[in-house]
Amino acid sequence: MNLSIHSRLVYDYFQATDVLVQVEAAHLPDQTIDQPELWLTPVTHFVRVPGHDELGERIWLRVEGRMELDYRAKVMVDRPAVDIAYLPATDPRWLPGEVIDYLMPSRFCPSDRFFEFVSGEFGGLRGGACVAALTEWVSERMTYVPGASHSGTCATDTFIARQGVCRDYAHLLIALVRAASIPARYASVYAPDVDPPDFHAVAEVFLDGAWHLVDATGMAGAADIARIGVGRDAADTSFLSSFGQAALVEQFVTVERVS
Repeated sequence: MNLSIHSRLVYDYFQATDVLVQVEAAHLPDQTIDQPELWLTPVTHFVRVPGHDELGERIWLRVEGRMELDYRAKVMVDRPAVDIAYLPATDPRWLPGEVIDYLMPSRFCPSDRFFEFVSGEFGGLRGGACVAALTEWVSERMTYVPGASHSGTCATDTFIARQGVCRDYAHLLIALVRAASIPARYASVYAPDVDPPDFHAVAEVFLDGAWHLVDATGMAGAADIARIGVGRDAADTSFLSSFGQAALVEQFVTVERVS
């Protein structure tokens, strides 16, 4: 799958502010980045640092006044679609060290609050079959409602409200999957067919020795997704974090399939 990506951010900063940006698609074995272009208004500091888990890159900026950022790229995604329902379970004691953190509760994914629910409703399922059932449960019971949540909404809030946006779908699914003793993490991505167009969020689950993308909203398939970054939850993968007061002026994202 070939994707054409364009994202634009415009913010006003009223004093000199440190800003951490992660908007560029990551260079990975299953996705090749072609013709990347990053345009930015002049800043007093620009340093690239690794993203969470060394996946992708973040950029430290020192900004004052108006910041305009424009990113464009062509991405060739070479990732076969996998039916996760048939992937085997891995007992926690056999998991590699680098994925253990993704079994644990995190700020927006308090998985320890879901043990009883998952055990009672899905206790007879393991591995990919359990993930598939949990994904179906979230997809069927959630309603996609822009504006129904806010930056502090966690998976527990979403479980009660049964509505939200892609971020909320991902957080809830991650919390449920971790409660089933399966590592899960949050992925910030670009994907076509996202409505309304924006930065998209999906879950990644660790099954059969590898990470697999899962979108509980149903808007994106694994073969159509370009990953930006990953983390325990949205706190690790924000496309822009301002360490000072900022005002949004403009933001848009377009992702199109190209031949």
